[in-house]
Parts: sequence; structure tokens; C-alpha cells
Amino acid sequence: MKISGKRNYMLSLESVAMTDIVLNMFIFFFISFSLLYTFEPFRAQKLEIKLPKASNTTPMGEEEQLSVTLTNEGALYLGKELTTAKELKDRIYSRYKNNPRLTVVLRADRLVRFKQVVNILDILSGLGITRLNIAAVQE
Repeated sequence: MKISGKRNYMLSLESVAMTDIVLNMFIFFFISFSLLYTFEPFRAQKLEIKLPKASNTTPMGEEEQLSVTLTNEGALYLGKELTTAKELKDRIYSRYKNNPRLTVVLRADRLVRFKQVVNILDILSGLGITRLNIAAVQE
């Protein structure tokens, strides 16, 4: 009777190593692309709001316009600069004093509470601004 002390196992770790490499590459590229998307300068300056829909819209004219934006989170922007209601009033008044034909475009996210929109309209009315447009997208 012959007893063999040696056992022949077929053990291959090549597929495990290849799986680890592919998984690590996937993680690397996923993190890299998500960071590139997050810190893209163009995206950082773009205010993303979802405008309400309207069936009757008209294109904007060529006169000087000032954009006031209300985001869903409650942030208030004058142009692309974050501002407060008090600063908004002062800055719009100084621009309106220099140009009485100034047109203000109110861009409010469709999920913004109506109370916030009324507050901005009250500020603009108090300044005497009569040229006001409310932004919407075509249905």
C-alpha cells in the first residue's frame, strides 16, 4: 500500500487578483469623476432652479435686466451673488437710481413658498420698480 503525502490541488489566484484590480480601478475612476463633477467651475457658478411652466411666455427684451433668484433651499441671489433681503434692497435701489428703466427678472424655483415670492415682490414694489418680469418655461 502506497500512501502519498503530497496532494495536488489546483489553486489559481489569478482570477482573484484580476477582480481586485478591476474593482480598485472602478473605485478610483468613480471617485475621480465624481470629484471632477462636484468641483467643476462652470457648475459652481450655475444656479440650478426648476422654473414653473406657463403656456403664454414672451422672450425677454434687450434693455438692462437684473436677475433675482430664489432657490428651493431659500437662498436669495442677485445675479449670481448670494445676498440677503436687506442687501438686495440696497443694491437694487442703487442700480434703479442710476437707471429708472431697469427691468428686474424674478426667477423663483417652482417649489419655493409663495410667501417668499411675495416678500421679494414687496421689496421691489417698495422701491418703486414697475418693470418686473417673472421667469417661466414654455409648457
